Amino acid sequence: MSPDAQTREWSLTSPALAEQLIEAVSHIRVRDLDTLRRHFPGLGPEEIADHLVTGAVRGTEAVGAGVGSAAALPTPPAMPVELAAGILGTASVEFKLIAELHEVYGLPAPGTARQRAALYVAEWTEGRGLDITKPTSAVSFMLSVRLRRELRRRLLTLAVRKIPMLTPFMVGAAFGALLNHYDTTRLAGRIRADLRARQVPWQALPRQESAPAGADS
Repeated sequence: MSPDAQTREWSLTSPALAEQLIEAVSHIRVRDLDTLRRHFPGLGPEEIADHLVTGAVRGTEAVGAGVGSAAALPTPPAMPVELAAGILGTASVEFKLIAELHEVYGLPAPGTARQRAALYVAEWTEGRGLDITKPTSAVSFMLSVRLRRELRRRLLTLAVRKIPMLTPFMVGAAFGALLNHYDTTRLAGRIRADLRARQVPWQALPRQESAPAGADS
């Protein structure tokens, strides 16, 4: 299938993919700051953030390599479906990274689990850290026509960008891992820079338990 043909097909399926992503991220378990500090004892915000980025990059590399490897099979699965699964997998890893970076920098999103997930999806869609201080309109923002349109556009762009991952003979696997490495690293850099500018020191945070961003409330 030519890139133009795949672009036309994705233009029809990207709304459904956006809905799947919105549904999926609401169930992702996100570690709060106390949990992260227990998992990385003795480390400060930047050191923990480094570990989170490293883990996320490795995760998206594996997803990208998996899609590329599937293309090298003698009878590959339906590639739009395989590509969709790869994009959802990558987005889920990056969503978790964004949510946990917010915890590390003392800027957890307020509101219910659904509201927090909505705000983190908005950040993933925009590719930058947003100033999220009020949860009141988070869900309506997530359901807004503009954001859903932007989300579909981002998913479509990713689909076209990742078409070379479908190259056979394992070339696609190497490309998929490299592309996801670059994209996740760049996204993390932008999010960290935006959050660092508004960072709240741990000692200034109120002592209270917060439910994971993807937990049911």
